[in-house]
Amino acid sequence: MSFDVPTIDITAYVEPRSDEERAAVAAALDLACREVGFMQVVGHGVAPEIQAGLATALDDFFSLPLDEKKQYRVPDSNRGYSPPKSESLSLSLGVESASRMNDFFEAFNIGAEARSFPHPALDERDYGINLWPHLPEFEDRVNSYFLEAQRVARTLTRIFADALGAGPHFFDALTDHSIDVLRMNNYALPPGTDISLDGDLTGMSEHTDFGIVTVLWSDRVAGLQVLGRDGLWHDVMPAEGALLVNLGDLTARMTNDRWMSTLHRVKPPVVDGTIRRRRSVAFFHDGNADAVVSTLAILLDLGDGLAYEPITVRDHVAAKLAGSRQGRKNLAAVREAGRVLASAGRQA
Repeated sequence: MSFDVPTIDITAYVEPRSDEERAAVAAALDLACREVGFMQVVGHGVAPEIQAGLATALDDFFSLPLDEKKQYRVPDSNRGYSPPKSESLSLSLGVESASRMNDFFEAFNIGAEARSFPHPALDERDYGINLWPHLPEFEDRVNSYFLEAQRVARTLTRIFADALGAGPHFFDALTDHSIDVLRMNNYALPPGTDISLDGDLTGMSEHTDFGIVTVLWSDRVAGLQVLGRDGLWHDVMPAEGALLVNLGDLTARMTNDRWMSTLHRVKPPVVDGTIRRRRSVAFFHDGNADAVVSTLAILLDLGDGLAYEPITVRDHVAAKLAGSRQGRKNLAAVREAGRVLASAGRQA
């Protein structure tokens, strides 16, 4: 069984185009979501200088001394700095890696705040307060990309709606005060660090993303792997200028697994005893905290009835974060965990 990450040009939804051109894009996206669950998009309209500014901001922060970066930790919040080996993404699926909390990536998160929306009843505990590093132009550069990634994510949900026949405004009620998070990841060990970790070398362990859709900017450096329907892990390399896109758990719930959330991981290459540095920036479009996500009525006849019970975005995200951040197995992710365990680490 061959594995290929489709490239989809979404220009027809970014610029004025005919209904026929949009329909062709929606059909291509539907096929990619059904067969792979992972794609790359071009024609997204994110200017190269904004992407370059993001990369500069990322480099400026992660080049700081570790003790200085740790000053930006925000306990019990999906914000701020996460040092190496403070998380285990596989536990968000209820699957233990060779060692708990062994993911050696470091990350920095910012995102939408409750006060960003004109809804007086929103709770900051569902969002988080951003803590910005004291670095020249960091906030402006990151915010510029955040707004563009948010636009791309909302463009994608518009295409999703067309592809699913759900009506053009289907996602509006689910995402008008969405929990959107931008996570900057750095995969590198300090110079001279022994790479013999306690267990298999893991950049970011196997996991699915939590929400509706993820837009990923990434270096063209090997390491990202996707679990295909053949049960094998496949390497993925983005094309020049493309953004990677994968589906989250909530989209799988909406579609009754017609579109499956994408299991992926990062296994950085070790060259001459050292790890080649890799950077990525994930924009997570998760939906409104109080939104109830359930299977679309038109898809209830797929498979063996209802695959998932309705759940609020708040409860789903909380269960996943309790696994990855607090070391508590998420016992609700039965389907995703089964797919990981069946793969048994096999690589294409």
